[in-house]
Amino acid sequence: MSSSRAPLPRLLTYARPFRRRIGLATLCSVLNKLFDLAPPVLIGAAVDVVVERQDSLLASWGIVDVSAQLWWLAAATVVIWGLESVFEYAYAVLWRNLAQTLQHTVRLDVYGHVQSLELAWFEDRSTGGLMSVLNDDVNQLERFLDGGANSLIQLGTTMIAVGGAFFVIAPDVAWFAVMPIPLIVWGSFRFQRSLAPRYAAVRAQVGALNGLLGNNLTGMATIKSFTAEGRELARVEGESRAYQEVNARAISLSSAFSPLIRMAIVIGFVATLVVGGELVLSGALTVGAYSVLVFITQRLLWPLTRLGTLFDQYQRAMASTTRLLDLLDTGTTLPDGDGALDPTEVEGAVCFEAVDFAYRTGGLVLRGLDLEIAAGQTVAIVGATGAGKSSVVKLLLRFYDPIGGRITLDGHDLRGLRKHDLRRSIGLVSQDVFLFHGTVRENIAYGRPDADDAAIEAAARAAEALDFVRALPEGFDTVVGERGQKLSGGQRQRLSIARAVLADPPVLVLDEATSAVDNETEAAIQRSMARIAEGRTTVVIAHRLSTIRDADRIVVLDAGQIVESGTHDALIAADGLYASLWRVQTGESMAAASPTPTA
Repeated sequence: MSSSRAPLPRLLTYARPFRRRIGLATLCSVLNKLFDLAPPVLIGAAVDVVVERQDSLLASWGIVDVSAQLWWLAAATVVIWGLESVFEYAYAVLWRNLAQTLQHTVRLDVYGHVQSLELAWFEDRSTGGLMSVLNDDVNQLERFLDGGANSLIQLGTTMIAVGGAFFVIAPDVAWFAVMPIPLIVWGSFRFQRSLAPRYAAVRAQVGALNGLLGNNLTGMATIKSFTAEGRELARVEGESRAYQEVNARAISLSSAFSPLIRMAIVIGFVATLVVGGELVLSGALTVGAYSVLVFITQRLLWPLTRLGTLFDQYQRAMASTTRLLDLLDTGTTLPDGDGALDPTEVEGAVCFEAVDFAYRTGGLVLRGLDLEIAAGQTVAIVGATGAGKSSVVKLLLRFYDPIGGRITLDGHDLRGLRKHDLRRSIGLVSQDVFLFHGTVRENIAYGRPDADDAAIEAAARAAEALDFVRALPEGFDTVVGERGQKLSGGQRQRLSIARAVLADPPVLVLDEATSAVDNETEAAIQRSMARIAEGRTTVVIAHRLSTIRDADRIVVLDAGQIVESGTHDALIAADGLYASLWRVQTGESMAAASPTPTA
């Protein structure tokens, strides 16, 4: 969702826990700028002393001796410069630490929120786009807080302090000096409105480019196998050029700001120079006051030339802030339940009651599914591609909710349970094994990080992974590489089973766990699965029917409905869809169709 609120108020609302630190950093920025503006006043006072001598402003304060006046000015200069340095150090430390802290906080908040969103939300988003938000946008906000925020505050302080000084010292000149300011501010906001959509386009294109790069790096083996390096380089070149072009449109507008503002500034400076000089010649203004005005005019107007750069930083930061806070404001369609569930007390009875389910795009995948799995039972679900087998798994883990009917675990509706408790009670071994870049030990212990070496070794033995793990160069300390790329498919699958064994869930789901391995590995995985299925409810999604012959019950899905159910032998005897699938896989139907050879 996207909020209609302006990004800066949204950011300040989000940063409310840091308001004291923001206030202290702002105070130091203001004080530093006030002391930074003092030297022109000291110069004017010095000129006043050497010109007016015993009639100077300091003399009227009781310091009559001219030499003493100069020494007082020298002492004041040292103190003011010292305080300016102190507050410069203070605001630099405060703003930079605040930027780092807020960067850390918002990255964790956004990532934590993304983890809480349902899988359906990820279907329409690329990994690279999300990485762009979590890295580029967070860093853009950090860069603004690190320097841009202080610059904007000090610019505002300069305008207020110097403008006030003008009206106190020489009201007649002040009007001429501040005359360009409304034009400058108006022009700045016009530029701001024009720049905002251009920088939003820049951030969007960054996401698209990162998405393509991330996708290509993940699929490098496929790119190489199809010799598509040239095509992919051309695609990256196209996205990168689009990024270059949207950036160029933003740069062409932002770069025009300073030259135009500079011409407005010169009007105020010339007016102060001429009008103030005429007042000195007529005796209406002292030389010292005139010196202050000339020097301070530069302090007032010249910093305004940086408005373009500051608004450039501001707009980039606000575009990033909008993307970050919009992501944080994204709601979930799978609200968490409040029912607690202790995995050690779960018996494992699963029931699908008249379940209808459809993804966001497309028709019904499951239609009135009624499936009851008794605690401790092993049930296999088979069917052709698209029959709805994997959807059953996703619903059981509550990655999605059914659009009709309900699913229960030990009689508890899944929607009323805490998702964390539910998923701790269900172990998943998927055909698409995901191993993290780390050691074998860390991957096996992923579900139980506190497990000791003996438990990890026992889990590896149960999954028939112990022999190959010990044969690895560093044994359990061998780094498997990103997504486990240093291991074979069968080795990755056995580590995935070991991970599930160690977690010891009361319900185990095996989703096509042997679909991509050879016969020898399949036999090893079958033996390990048979061992770990003992004493727990097991749901097996199977493509290879040979792996589920010994299941307590086999359920056959077709077009989202149960068309057959029974043991392997009973289903073969029934000569229905299951028997047909069995004959195809064992080659019996092909043999029957082949002509009998003749002598």
